[in-house]
Amino acid sequence: MAELTEEEWELWRTFHAMRQQLARALEDRFQHDAGISDPSYAVLVALVDSAERQLRSRELVVRTGWEKSRLSHQLTRMARHGLVERSDCDDDSRGTWIRVTPKGRRLMLKATRGHAAAVRALFFDPLSHEELAALRSASEKILAAIKGAAGPNGAGA
Repeated sequence: MAELTEEEWELWRTFHAMRQQLARALEDRFQHDAGISDPSYAVLVALVDSAERQLRSRELVVRTGWEKSRLSHQLTRMARHGLVERSDCDDDSRGTWIRVTPKGRRLMLKATRGHAAAVRALFFDPLSHEELAALRSASEKILAAIKGAAGPNGAGA
């Protein structure tokens, strides 16, 4: 097992804190601007970006990277709030279509404006062009390492 130096631990703790606090700040912005959660926003974006503003449940699982049960619970909450509608798939009795409602689309668009402003203010503006380029390079290398460590079913080693 590779040990980390104290400097590496400090860098990791700082990165971890930044990642958690950035996620919380962006989630708070969704709540403030549109009264929706980050998971609701992720589902709405996937639906709005799809053809005919609808997807099969299994496609939403792929796009969100969630377990089927997590998606099902999220969709139940969203349907209760009038953000999405479920309907049976005509050509597959086990399949379900998930469609964004007009209310869901309005809330997603409202959240997107605030989200873009928050991402600019909290992520891009504090960093120089050089720092952003270094961050992009580092992120790409980390993503490649994660992909390389993934097992045959996509899970980490």
